[in-house]
Amino acid sequence: MASQDKAGMDGMEAIESTQSRGSDLKVASPKTVRYSDFLLRLLALALTLVAVIVLAVAKETKTVHVTVAPNLPPLNIPATAKWQNMSALVYFMVTNAIACAYATLSLVTNRGGKCGMALTLIVLDLVMVALLFSGNGAAGAVGVLGLRGNSHARWNKVCNNFGVYCLRILASIGLSLLGSLVFFLLVVLSVWNLHKKSP
Repeated sequence: MASQDKAGMDGMEAIESTQSRGSDLKVASPKTVRYSDFLLRLLALALTLVAVIVLAVAKETKTVHVTVAPNLPPLNIPATAKWQNMSALVYFMVTNAIACAYATLSLVTNRGGKCGMALTLIVLDLVMVALLFSGNGAAGAVGVLGLRGNSHARWNKVCNNFGVYCLRILASIGLSLLGSLVFFLLVVLSVWNLHKKSP
């Protein structure tokens, strides 16, 4: 009997020591989580806005030499490369503009606290991640074609002629990719915060 009492006491001591150790664990305060959420949304807004601006100024005019016939001298034709000429880049621009507008709206409306609002923001953040990744994929595919061309389809590469234009598109895609990763971090932070609040 004494050994059972002793075992029972040891078990209680183990539970108490575990609880006391658990109280030493530091959990982020709701204020810190809200501050992190605010900073990430502000960063997503800045990245997508700059991506839109960089793509909007992606325009370059060059003189291109076109050979009409082998016996005739090449013609010098001025050509302009701009993002409006490619539907994939138009889609990329629209997805970044939507994400930028959403980031602005979520900064204004996000007050935290309500579970329903948090779930809505998680879903909308996921939609932004999907939109941005699809826009980045479309623009990236066009960028690879511009850089390397496609000999099977007889599409010539254009980045050897329009270097500044291609560099601006590359910079815009990079900024947008960072923005989509920030939105993904927002989803992770929100899910972690909801999980922490659940009993």
